[in-house]
Amino acid sequence: MTDRFIEISLVKRDIHCTAKLLADRAPLTCAAVWDALPLGGDVYHAKYARNEIYALFPPFADTEPPLENPTVTPIPGDLCYFAFAGAELGTKAYGYDREVRPGTTLVDLALFYERNNLLLNGDVGWVPGTVWGEVVDGLPRMAEACNDLWRSGAAGETLSFRRSP
Repeated sequence: MTDRFIEISLVKRDIHCTAKLLADRAPLTCAAVWDALPLGGDVYHAKYARNEIYALFPPFADTEPPLENPTVTPIPGDLCYFAFAGAELGTKAYGYDREVRPGTTLVDLALFYERNNLLLNGDVGWVPGTVWGEVVDGLPRMAEACNDLWRSGAAGETLSFRRSP
């Protein structure tokens, strides 16, 4: 299979980076995301994982992908996929305040932009994610913009994922 690439953007800031899908390590997750593209939503900056931005989506796969290529210590440039069921993390503090009731699922697509991340949540413990892509171009500029999100806020900003031209 030929390599597939996507573009990740902070739309308002007009910042982009390119990632390669890790179809050899997370084939079901990569296929689910690829088939759902383009995707975009309000961006959030993580509180506990440290150097992470993410957007939340309703489920988009016919069948939720299993945990593939798992990590609890993502490195700079990792793209991670998380699925949270019901009210697992149903609090406005995390952005999970939309239709979080038993029986619903939220998909969290995240970009890790710097070192020293740990997927440990004080409310639920370890939160392993599927590493489904890695940024191969533009990470330093994206990291700078992500730090700006942390300092000046994410209100009005969109995190977008689309197939790379």
